[in-house]
Amino acid sequence: MELIERPRRLRQSRAMRDLVAETDLRAKDLVQPLFVVPGEGVRRPISALPGQYHLSPDEAAEEAEAIYRAGVPAILLFGIPPEKDAVGSWAARLDAPVQDATRRIKRAVPELLVMADTCLCEYTDHGHCGVLRGDGTVDNDETLPLLASAAVSQAEAGADVIAPSDMMDGRVGALRAGLDGAGFTGTAILSYAVKYRSAFYGPFREAAGSAPQHGDRSGYQMDFRNGREAMREARIDIEEGADMLLVKPGMPYLDVLSAVAQSSAVPVGAYQVSGEYAMLEAAAERGWLDRDQVVQESLVALKRAGARFIITYYAHEWAKRALAR
Repeated sequence: MELIERPRRLRQSRAMRDLVAETDLRAKDLVQPLFVVPGEGVRRPISALPGQYHLSPDEAAEEAEAIYRAGVPAILLFGIPPEKDAVGSWAARLDAPVQDATRRIKRAVPELLVMADTCLCEYTDHGHCGVLRGDGTVDNDETLPLLASAAVSQAEAGADVIAPSDMMDGRVGALRAGLDGAGFTGTAILSYAVKYRSAFYGPFREAAGSAPQHGDRSGYQMDFRNGREAMREARIDIEEGADMLLVKPGMPYLDVLSAVAQSSAVPVGAYQVSGEYAMLEAAAERGWLDRDQVVQESLVALKRAGARFIITYYAHEWAKRALAR
């Protein structure tokens, strides 16, 4: 029997292609990360992340308003404290940059969803995601109460979502117990359930000053050679009370993202991390890639693989461009 090739006609018109496209990326699918630093009136470019800035809490609130007006429904806050110590004390302080920014943002744009990264790596002087034993290894169990204290502090400041990115065993359960015990039963937990020990985090570590001063994070982040492990990590975090899950990085792990999204009973998102962003920016700056097209393609790929939401440094820019079309 001769094959009928009529479906090819659907490719001829831009309007027709848009009408029948299987995957539609919208501003409401995106989350914009912001880096918050101490001070007032600070808007300092981040050299490793062109187009991104260190923002003081007042500037973060102003940026958050613009992000919301562009149609992006959520932001993710990372904090750089005025000083660091061995146990990341500033993570739980009510006057920490993230907590200060959260209060200001909630006053300015109460409808905007504020996610707060909950980890110690930005706050410790050694750069690891937990407190260290005498031998230099991370003490998982001693770290959990510190993370819970940070989560309660962030929720008290007004954060809608607590996002633990540390990869300590049992931290979702510890945070859920801490939040519930403090009366924040409605505060959601977005667990970085599937976070690989990846070389794609380099620009972020420069931006946050969070590179480990010795060793690496192989003791608590996932081996990039493993796929089935992701399913186990996701299942455990759901059992402990996670409301949403995250796969990080994004593009190098589309297979993992797809598998987790298909099997998960809760929404699954992806993080297009700093190395992915910097890689695309560098190639586009040299004229090797069409910047607008590759940004669109990379984000659609994440959604097509199963991401219900995407954390990306392109969120605000992409949403503004979509509004203009």
